[in-house]
Amino acid sequence: MNFVISSTELFNCLQAVGKVIASKNTLPILDDFLFEIKGNDLTITASDLETTLISTLKLENISGKGKIALEAKRLMEIMKEFPEQPLTIEIDTDSFSVDIISENGKFSIKGQDAEDFPNYAKLSKSKSSSVTLNPEILLSALNRTLFATAEDELRPVMNGVYFDFTSDVTTFVASDAHKLVRYSRTDAKSGIQSSFILPKKPASILKSILGKEEQDVVIEFDEQNAFFTLSKYKLICRLTEGKYPNYSSVIPKDNPYKMIIDRVEFYNTLKRVSIFANQASNLVKLELSGNQLTVSAQDIDYSISAYERINCQYEGDKIEIGFKSKFLLEILQNLPSTDVVMELSDPSHAGLIIPHDKEIEAEDILMLLMPMMLS
Repeated sequence: MNFVISSTELFNCLQAVGKVIASKNTLPILDDFLFEIKGNDLTITASDLETTLISTLKLENISGKGKIALEAKRLMEIMKEFPEQPLTIEIDTDSFSVDIISENGKFSIKGQDAEDFPNYAKLSKSKSSSVTLNPEILLSALNRTLFATAEDELRPVMNGVYFDFTSDVTTFVASDAHKLVRYSRTDAKSGIQSSFILPKKPASILKSILGKEEQDVVIEFDEQNAFFTLSKYKLICRLTEGKYPNYSSVIPKDNPYKMIIDRVEFYNTLKRVSIFANQASNLVKLELSGNQLTVSAQDIDYSISAYERINCQYEGDKIEIGFKSKFLLEILQNLPSTDVVMELSDPSHAGLIIPHDKEIEAEDILMLLMPMMLS
């Protein structure tokens, strides 16, 4: 079997699909791409057993049918060095020899028997659900939530993004127990009552391929697996087992102290002042009084300190509260609005940070950060 393809198109496809391949695999075949020709379709697959990504390319100059496994690292190194040009790929499925023919030369590599490549999981027809989402909504949700996922071996349910579908709203949640993000869209009505936890790796891969997607994404899932079908890709992954914590219960409802502040100015001030924070604790202190916020930090071990004042709109009594500057910076970086609102109750309760102005009417973003004790 053989086909002709643009070197750039093939390399871009390999780059996207190659993100699935793990650095250390239990099976040698998982270091390979699976190439398969059916009709005018070339499919390229990569898998780590938990996550599988399939890309489908429609080609005009294609003949024969069959499949072969090719070493991913070597193939990507070859393709990276080609300038844009048509390449002819000739594959002998009996001897597993592959010739890559360019304008000026020929490069021969050896493949492997594709029968050793693992099959991907199937959905249970009786227990599966299906949802269709706009790709922009799905991309926005992942952009806002992924940074807040945990790296916790003891609580794997926290290491992913929680998809919560109801008939009226779709909500995406991520938390590492220090910070929490809740992203809701009322313009993404699923018509079902269901949920699942998407692990961080497939969520990151999905985010990377959504950027150029124009068609709606079909999500099919059961208790164990999820299928995300895009126009050129199909992502199949094993879902995280377990029950996601009741995130609504940790969101404080009564927050009498409210500050409105310029997000970029707040972010830049925090960045400067946090350089002087203790490296172990990363603690910064926020002091609100009148219409002024004072951001301060110190490291007693090195006898260094800093503070900076910013103007803001503030309603409430004078309050001092401590936060881990790294987490607060991440939150401010991932909020879309010009001004943000910080809602507080007391120094021992979580602070809420939300956009002051909605860019999208159907969008609701809430970010929560747990405080640190001030000495």
